[in-house]
Amino acid sequence: MFMLRNVGKLIFGDPTKQDIIQLDQGQLYIVRPNSVKAYSECIFKDAAATIRRTSTDFHYQLVIQRAYEEGEEQLVDDAEDVDDAKDEKTFLLDESLHLRSTFRDGQAVFAWRDLSGDPGDLYEFICDPGVLPSSVSTFELVAIQCQFERRFRKSHETATEQELHQFSFSDAIPSASPMTTSPTHTTSGSRFSPVAKVVSPATKSMPPPPKKASATPTRRTRSQKKELSPILATIAPEASAAPEAGEILSSENAELHLYDVGSCMFTLQDREVVVTVSEVGQWQYWLQIEGREKTWLGQPVIADINPVFNFEYLSFIFNHYSADGTAYSWLLRFKDMETEERFQEGLMRALWEQLNEQKWIKAKDQDREYVLEAFQDITMEDAPSAEEEEEIEEIEEEMGNRSEEYDSDEEEDDTHVKGESDGNENSQLAVGYKHDRSFVVRGGKIGVFKHTDNDGLEFATNISKVQTPKGRLFEPKKVMLHGEDTSMIMQDANDPNSVYRLDLEYGKVVDEWKVHDDIPINIFAPESKFAQMSGEQTFLGLSHNALYRVDPRLSGNKLVESELKQYVSKNDFSAVATTEKGYIAVASTKGDIRLFDRLGINAKTHIPALGEAIIGLDVSADGRWVLATCRTYLLLVDALQHEGRNEGKLGFEKAFAKDCKPRPRRLGLNPQHVAQMQAETKQPLSFTAAKFNTGLDTSETAIITSTGQFMITWNLRRVIAGKKDPYTLKRYSEEVKADNFRFGSDKNVIVALPNEVNMVGRQAFKRPTRESIATPVRQLRGRRSIVDSPY
Repeated sequence: MFMLRNVGKLIFGDPTKQDIIQLDQGQLYIVRPNSVKAYSECIFKDAAATIRRTSTDFHYQLVIQRAYEEGEEQLVDDAEDVDDAKDEKTFLLDESLHLRSTFRDGQAVFAWRDLSGDPGDLYEFICDPGVLPSSVSTFELVAIQCQFERRFRKSHETATEQELHQFSFSDAIPSASPMTTSPTHTTSGSRFSPVAKVVSPATKSMPPPPKKASATPTRRTRSQKKELSPILATIAPEASAAPEAGEILSSENAELHLYDVGSCMFTLQDREVVVTVSEVGQWQYWLQIEGREKTWLGQPVIADINPVFNFEYLSFIFNHYSADGTAYSWLLRFKDMETEERFQEGLMRALWEQLNEQKWIKAKDQDREYVLEAFQDITMEDAPSAEEEEEIEEIEEEMGNRSEEYDSDEEEDDTHVKGESDGNENSQLAVGYKHDRSFVVRGGKIGVFKHTDNDGLEFATNISKVQTPKGRLFEPKKVMLHGEDTSMIMQDANDPNSVYRLDLEYGKVVDEWKVHDDIPINIFAPESKFAQMSGEQTFLGLSHNALYRVDPRLSGNKLVESELKQYVSKNDFSAVATTEKGYIAVASTKGDIRLFDRLGINAKTHIPALGEAIIGLDVSADGRWVLATCRTYLLLVDALQHEGRNEGKLGFEKAFAKDCKPRPRRLGLNPQHVAQMQAETKQPLSFTAAKFNTGLDTSETAIITSTGQFMITWNLRRVIAGKKDPYTLKRYSEEVKADNFRFGSDKNVIVALPNEVNMVGRQAFKRPTRESIATPVRQLRGRRSIVDSPY
C-alpha cells in the first residue's frame, strides 16, 4: 500500500534541505460549520503549501504561505506596517490535525482541524486545477510519514503498512465554497489518498483529470527566488515490441516506479512486474518489463541505459529513451538482496557482452567482480575521517548556500570574452602551466587569453593563420603546450604521421616533425605530468597499437626505436596520461587501461574494460588515482595496492595479485538528473575528457567535465567517501566545447563555449535540482571584464 516509502531518500527528499515537498498553487480557507457569523472565509486567495523540517528531530510543520501576483509584492514591501507573520500560517504536523484529502470538481482539497478554534472548525487548502494528482498523493504520503516520525521518534523507513495506516484519516470534508450555507452539505466524489495512487495509477477510483488552468499572472511566495516554467506530468511511453527472445539471462519480480520530472518524485506504476533480460541476436540483448495488465517497457541493453544499483534500498535505476529521443528514468525495487544480485548479474552480463562482443563466462572471475563493483555504490579506502568529513560538509554547505541564491548578479561569477561571428566555433582548450595563459582553437585561428589577478580573463592576442612552414593553411586537430609554454605541438588531420611546433612568441609554425613512415601519431602527451613547465623536449606518442617516445632532436624520423612498444593485436589505443614521475597510463576504445612504469616494456597492470570506449584519461600527480572518461560515465580507479605482497605499491610499479584487483568507482549522473537534463535540452549524455585540478605541491581535490550545455564538477573527497550525488553543475545556454581548471587552483574553471571563453568560480556551480538544471547562465550581462575583441 505505502510502497513508495521504501525508496527512502529518493521520495522523502534531501535531509540537508528544510523544505521537503511543496504544492505551489492553491487557496486557503477557514471553515466554521457551526458559526452563526460566517460559514467560510478565504485567508489567502493565492498560496503555496509546504511540508518543512524543524530544528527538532522527527518534528515537521505544514506551512501555508501567501503568494503574490507580479508587482503586488513590491507594493506590500513598500508599506510601513509590513508583518511577515500575516503572510504565513504554520501547523505542527501531528495526528491531532486529522489531515486528509479529497477531490472536488476536479480539484484536490486538503483539510485539517483548527485546534485553536471551535469544535468542527477546520482549514482547507484547495489546489488549483493544474496541480497534478501524483503531486497530491505524494504530498499526503509525506505528511503521513512525518506524523509517524513525530509519534514514534524514529524514521518512517522502519514503519509497517499497518503503522502508517493509523495516520490516514477519512473524516468528511465540508465544502469551503462561499455559496454553501448548510454545514450538512459535504463533498462529492471519492476520497483521494496515497493508497489509491500507490496501488495503481489506472485504478477506477482515481479522480477525473484536472481541468485546464486559466492564464493567471505570475505568483510567488516571499521565500521563492525564481519561477520555473511548468513541466507536465511524466507519462510512460508506449512500450516497443520485443524481438524474439533466445536465451534468458535473468527474469525476476519487482515493483516499477517512473520518475516524474514535474514533481521530481518517483511514482509507482505497477506493484508487481516481471523484468526479463534476454538474448535477441548476436551480441544483442533486450530488457523487457511486463505487468499483469500491460507491457510497460522494452528496450535494447546498451550503455545509454545508465544503470545504477543501490543495494541499501534494493533498487535499480536506469534511463530509457523513446523513439523521439525523450529520456525517462525508471526505478525497479526488488524484494530482497538475493533477487537484485541475480538481476544485476544478468543485466551486467548482457551489457558487458554487448559492448565487448565476448562471452561473460570467458572473463576472469576477478574481472567479473570488477565490473559488478563498478556499477554499485561503494566506499573506497582512505575515506575522510569524521572530523574531515564534518569540515567538508561545512564548507560545502557555505558554498551551497551561496550558490543557491538566484539573484540578478549571478552572472558576475563569470568573466566572458566573446568571439566574432566568423562561421567557426571554439573547439579546443589548452591551459598554461608555466605562465597564466589559456589558448583556444577556433577553426584555423588560436586565441590567447591572460589570466588576471582578480580571477578573470583578458584577451591578449590572436594567431590568425595556422599554416605549415611551407605555407599550407590547416585547422589544428590536437594541441599540447610544450617547452615552458613557449611552444604548442599540434597536428593536421590530413597528415597523421607528423606534428607541428607553433612558436607562441612569434605566433607561427616553425617546425614540422615527421614521426615515422609507417607508424602514425594518433595521440600525444607530455613525458611527465609537469614536463611542459621545463625545457623537456621529448614527449609520448601513440598509434592504434603502439606506444613510443618522440624526440624532436633526432635527425630524420623522430620516433625513438629503443622505446617503442608495439602490440601485434589491434588494441585501439585512445588516450594517454602521465604522473609526475613519468609513469604512463594508456586506455583504449575497448575500455581497458594499461599501467606502465616506463616505455618499451609490457604493462605492469592491465585494468579490465567495463565496455564503453575510453575517450579521455588523466592521472593524479602521485599516480594514486586514474580517471577515465567514457561517453556516459567516468571511471575512477584506485591504483594503490592495499594488501598482498605488493601492499603500498602502485599498479604502475608492481602488478596486482590475482585476488587483489584494483578498486573502481563509476562516476555517473543520477538517472533522474539525466531525465531532467534531457527534458530541458534534448541532448544525450556525451562527456568531454574529464580532468583533475592540478598544480605543483597541490593535491587533487576535484574533477571537471561537461556534457552538452552542462559543466559538471565532482568533489573528489566526497566521491572517495561514497557520498550520494557528489557533484554540482552549471548550465549554459549553449554547448560547452572544452573545459579545464586553472593551473594550481580547484576554485576556478576555464570554459570554452562556441563563441565565448569564460573563467568561472566553482562557487557558481549548484547542486543538481530542478531549478539549477532548468536555469541556463545569462551570458554577457556581467559588468566585469567583458572584453570586446576581434577574436
